[in-house]
Amino acid sequence: MTEILFQLANLYILPFWLLMIFLPHWSWTKRIMATLWIIVPLALAYSILIVPQMLGGGIAADLINPTIAGLAELLGSPAGVAVGWIHFLAFDLFVGRWAYLDSRERQISAWIASPCLFFILMMGPLGFLLYLLLRTVAQRRK
Repeated sequence: MTEILFQLANLYILPFWLLMIFLPHWSWTKRIMATLWIIVPLALAYSILIVPQMLGGGIAADLINPTIAGLAELLGSPAGVAVGWIHFLAFDLFVGRWAYLDSRERQISAWIASPCLFFILMMGPLGFLLYLLLRTVAQRRK
């Protein structure tokens, strides 16, 4: 089950990122990205993996009072990696969706915003920072 959810989550996000990066002005892209429901399947996959771990062990303690050693142990299993990865995918898609919508609202060129979206996909927080810089520069130019 863990491997299947991991693979499905990886495949699931691709159409959304491809739409935002390569077809940002297409009416279907705007319609699809307008809803938060696109994040729900990832949240469900995450929940399916994390809830049994929460009920079956000391994961809650590791999350409430995290240590590097405790988190390394938690993430050092296939289930832990899948949970962490799906967490990244869900939140990167959430942030990417926000940046996409924000860039459309602010009329930032897709040619300029798309590289930021790519970096959000590949390196979440770095891409988010790049987008915030772009947003600030675009705002000052107006």
